[in-house]
Amino acid sequence: METIWLALLGLLLAGYFVLGGYDYGVQLLQAPLARGEAERRLALNSFGPFLLGNEVWLVAFAGVLIGAFPHLEAALLPPLHLLVAALLGGIVLGNVSVQLRSRHAGRRARAVWDVLAMVGGLIPAAGWGLLVGLLLRGLPAAPSGFAVGPGELLHPFVLLCAAATLALFAGHGAAFIAMRTRDGLRERALRAGRPLLLTAAALTVAAAAAGAVSGTAASTAAGGWRLAALAAAMPCLLALAALALGRGAPKWAFAATSGAAALPVPIVGFGLYPNVLATPGGGQGMTVAEAAADVTTLQLLLPVATLVIPLLLAFQAMGWWAFRGRPITYL
Repeated sequence: METIWLALLGLLLAGYFVLGGYDYGVQLLQAPLARGEAERRLALNSFGPFLLGNEVWLVAFAGVLIGAFPHLEAALLPPLHLLVAALLGGIVLGNVSVQLRSRHAGRRARAVWDVLAMVGGLIPAAGWGLLVGLLLRGLPAAPSGFAVGPGELLHPFVLLCAAATLALFAGHGAAFIAMRTRDGLRERALRAGRPLLLTAAALTVAAAAAGAVSGTAASTAAGGWRLAALAAAMPCLLALAALALGRGAPKWAFAATSGAAALPVPIVGFGLYPNVLATPGGGQGMTVAEAAADVTTLQLLLPVATLVIPLLLAFQAMGWWAFRGRPITYL
């Protein structure tokens, strides 16, 4: 039962990385790529109908974390409260900036909102990478559980994970813009996406090398071979996405970047299993059984999940179908 809920937790987070990842990427790129107000609006309208719907995956992930894994939530959030607060603040900032930008007709006001939207994409894109890097490296043990200080956040492996995730989500957003727009904006997104994705691939390889040298918790766990296989798949998918963009096939590129955006979740899951938290060097951490609620609670929650998850998937599919056409520009 614990493994079922762990897989469900991972599914929700992976779904959010895929859907929220292109949100962050479009926010980062809409101002640099657009030429004029009409193109900027076109870039924002390309993902505007999906913006709040994509956040539902994060809400569902938080609900499963709190309900099914209360001990994991209690151990994870206190040492990472500043990082989590920055993540949520960045997400809120991005949403507010995108939605309030059109309320102002002045060029200066809209320029301010554009900068804030970029910051709102930058913070969570890099923040999720920091979180993935910290989990893979391991959280240092403390008398009251785990502790995370500046030294852990600034570790080369963690910073490389953050940089790789930032480049990945930016390239994911470029593929989305190219898929959803036309003419000059589409061509600039195709050109910008290739170096971003190749940079993400190079940073992924560098992070894997740094992790092997420094000895992360994931590399010393029993599932190290699964981690190696998944880590090898990441640069391959990114290279395929860059190739697809070069050939003018943004839909295939977006499919590849979606797979790459989802990969950090199974990398953490399989890399640490049967733990969900570990200390550097593979020391004593927290197992799945220790992190989960009791079996009775998990059984009671299961019918709720079997109802909510299909509705969430249906809602997402309906949104994509309803807005499957390219967006219309309006000021």
